[in-house]
Amino acid sequence: MHELAARLRRLAPSCGPVRLIGVDGHAGSGKSTFAGQLARELGDAPVLHLDDIATHDELFEWTGRLLAQVIEPLARGEDAHYAPYDWRARCFGPARTVPPAPVIVLEGVGAGRRALRPHLARLLWMELPREESWSRGRARDGQEQREFWAGWVRAEREHFADDPSRPFADLLVRQSSKGYEVLSGPAGTAGAHRPFTQGDGPSAMC
Repeated sequence: MHELAARLRRLAPSCGPVRLIGVDGHAGSGKSTFAGQLARELGDAPVLHLDDIATHDELFEWTGRLLAQVIEPLARGEDAHYAPYDWRARCFGPARTVPPAPVIVLEGVGAGRRALRPHLARLLWMELPREESWSRGRARDGQEQREFWAGWVRAEREHFADDPSRPFADLLVRQSSKGYEVLSGPAGTAGAHRPFTQGDGPSAMC
């Protein structure tokens, strides 16, 4: 993943002084794990999880808050401040600060929505079919979240039907036994359509 991180660091800033990297995909597709590994390769870049922005009442209707609390301050080169949502307590927690770091990873379902794309330096899409992603997510969260997942699946279907992200992805990310395979996405900004693999073995090209 070292080469991918190096490529992202070389991008022009997209949100004030920040190179904002979006990682989108279906719930359960592995976005958080990938984003965490990428952030470490980026020198422990800040990661903003959209699960901290969404709420039970606003699964996808959080655009205004994200823009006002995070995107607009970063675009001015200022610290962003937001209160992460506690999904168990069903309320917002203590405020967090996100400085305008050289690279920030924005991770979550909807990270590539149309209102955010103008602020992204690159959009990455986790290439895992939705049914497989949702099955992984249900298995991860257990029976106690069964009712929530039923509502989530409906909401996610509606969101991507109205505001799809994948067609605008610069890169597609597939998880494999050797790490991650990254290919040029539908937006076609990565150049050649040859895959390059992220992994720890000697065959890694990135």
